[in-house]
Amino acid sequence: MYFFLTQLSLSDLLVTTTIVPNTLYVICYDGGTMSFSACIIQFYVFACSEMFEFFLLSVMAYDRYLAICNPLRYNSIMNPVLCIKSVIISWLLSFSVELIVIISIIQLQFCGPNVIDHFFCDYVPLLELSCSDTSFIEEEIIILCVPFSLTPLIIIVVFYVYIVRAAVRVSSISGSSKVFATCSSHLTVVFIFYGTLLGIYMIPNKNKSLTVNKISSLLYTVVTPMINPIIYSLRNEDIKKAVKTILVK
Repeated sequence: MYFFLTQLSLSDLLVTTTIVPNTLYVICYDGGTMSFSACIIQFYVFACSEMFEFFLLSVMAYDRYLAICNPLRYNSIMNPVLCIKSVIISWLLSFSVELIVIISIIQLQFCGPNVIDHFFCDYVPLLELSCSDTSFIEEEIIILCVPFSLTPLIIIVVFYVYIVRAAVRVSSISGSSKVFATCSSHLTVVFIFYGTLLGIYMIPNKNKSLTVNKISSLLYTVVTPMINPIIYSLRNEDIKKAVKTILVK
């Protein structure tokens, strides 16, 4: 679990270091400039990090499933080799899927306005600036991204169905509460991550104002990476004791 948490932290770190500094510059100076290549790189790093988190959360759900439903074989199945392989495959899939999208975007013609009314280069503002027909790339993004984003969610739901069944079978109340406490941090992160992303990308843009779009984007680019360490830190007794000591002082 701690190995997977390091990868989750790395993903969040990539998102924040890619977007937050430029966002702060835009806020302080009421706008900013960025080259087309820098904009594409920013979007690519951001998209890869978000796609990787989809895969990582499903792997972490499998880890929790093994720990609760098959504890005696947990160490033999979830060994270091499997952990490393699952993370490498997740990163490679993320880079490969988003690379296809990037190749399609750079082939578009940008001959009109060059001002993005946003605080980072997301794919919707980029497509709005293009004077080419973007229907093909919009269909391509749906074909590529929807399976790779919704399939991990389905996997997470299936694993948690088995976990809930295992928790119900536990006779003692303390045993059931321990099962849910083990998964509470991961479930919280899943709800926040999927809730914010689905809220902004699944609802048609014509039904949302530009301000709502920016606030929603701020949630999954800044707020979610900031909350994730706090959520998992609350499960650590050493951190709890350290916080209590600081508050007492």
